[in-house]
Amino acid sequence: MGRRTWGVGGTPGFWSGDINSSHNSQFLFDPYTFTHVIHGVILYALLTLILPRAPLVSRLLIATGLECGWEILENTSFIIDRYRAETISLNYYGDSIVNSLGDILACIAGVLLASRLPTRVTVLAAVVIEIILLVWTRDNLTLNIIMLIHPSQAIRAWQLAR
Repeated sequence: MGRRTWGVGGTPGFWSGDINSSHNSQFLFDPYTFTHVIHGVILYALLTLILPRAPLVSRLLIATGLECGWEILENTSFIIDRYRAETISLNYYGDSIVNSLGDILACIAGVLLASRLPTRVTVLAAVVIEIILLVWTRDNLTLNIIMLIHPSQAIRAWQLAR
């Protein structure tokens, strides 16, 4: 898909905390990494409902496969163009290989956390992550989904007003 290991600049890095930086989605981790933890929590919950007797390893492998599929889809021209047109990710050009790996690891962490923590704690943690991201970046998983499926000019204007 033409992705570079460390992104468009080729600069290696562990963390990029500014979603408007050219390093966003290029370093190993960024604020959106936390949304991938929530992916893992959601996938664990869905797979537990669908396959309640499947061992954790099986659910983990399926969740990892689904997350890998999302990482591939997320880095297609269709999704990249959609992000750039409808969300605050105006300078998004896709994830680096390393960032995609970080997102997959975050999803795995979400599955493992959800499998070990009480349901209330897991749900509370996901809500807290969403609120922190909303305050910190004016973006989170919920807004990302809304803006990809049914974009709102009001949400976009609020997100861009910094």
